[in-house]
Amino acid sequence: MAEIMEQVQKELASVIIGKKEVTDKILMAFLARGHILLEDVPGVGKTTTALGLSKILGLDFRRIQFTPDVVPSDVTGFTMYNKENGQFQYHPGAVMCNMLLADEINRTSSKTQSALLEVMEEGNVTVDGVTYEVPKPFVVIATQNPLGTAGTQMLPESQLDRFMVRLSMGYPDVKSQVELLRDRQKTNPLDSVRKILDTDKILEMQQETDNVYISDPILEYISLLTDQTRKNQGIVLGVSPRGALALSRMSKARAYLSGRDYVIPEDIQEVWTDVCAHRIVLSPKARISDLTAVGVLTQILKNIEAPRVE
Repeated sequence: MAEIMEQVQKELASVIIGKKEVTDKILMAFLARGHILLEDVPGVGKTTTALGLSKILGLDFRRIQFTPDVVPSDVTGFTMYNKENGQFQYHPGAVMCNMLLADEINRTSSKTQSALLEVMEEGNVTVDGVTYEVPKPFVVIATQNPLGTAGTQMLPESQLDRFMVRLSMGYPDVKSQVELLRDRQKTNPLDSVRKILDTDKILEMQQETDNVYISDPILEYISLLTDQTRKNQGIVLGVSPRGALALSRMSKARAYLSGRDYVIPEDIQEVWTDVCAHRIVLSPKARISDLTAVGVLTQILKNIEAPRVE
């Protein structure tokens, strides 16, 4: 299985150059059955990453561009009367796929955002009293532009909590950008990307990720870390139990991606800020002092001693 994941990582690296750390964490979230929020400026490869990953993993991919006029039925689907058979017929919405790219989720109404977030949490949609299950595996990659807030509806903390991780692609370094420009002079790497997995294999890998062993000292470590976010004077809203569960699942996925069937403290430390930074709210005093969520969480990580794993 480790060999297959290396092939996936290598193929993804041919599409997104110089961003292995970010793409690995996207893979981790997928293996942990979580959803991903990519918050970054336009043009850094968020859409390309989602497209490339869907092709490599053999997933049914859909994209919805969120604008103010997008309504919940565009997401969940709707029923329409069919006069030929005299029955109401369900027309699937954008979520009826394996991977949904929710582009600029902050540019649509709160009602439409809520419709998507409900599907993310429950794994199904209910339209006119009938429940329809989304395909498995199912993952939402949502993008959000942190700049240009005119006409946007930023996700509140309770809804940000539904995303397992919040990641940022960032600008490429000079060397990576030169390679990117060279590769795209005549061809698009997305056109030649290889399919390596299929849905059955992915579901099997997700189950293997679930079975990764996590010891009681590691669980206590997670609990101590998240508990400190609730007691820290610079934080007014700490990490929820859902966030603690997301941290444990992401750490298991990192262990699996590293070829281990057990979690070590380094797994938690590597995903700590990605899982928790969007779940906390800093106090006004902390913001005035120019503290950041990542900075406060990093300090908490330094203050809590990691358990020894033999």
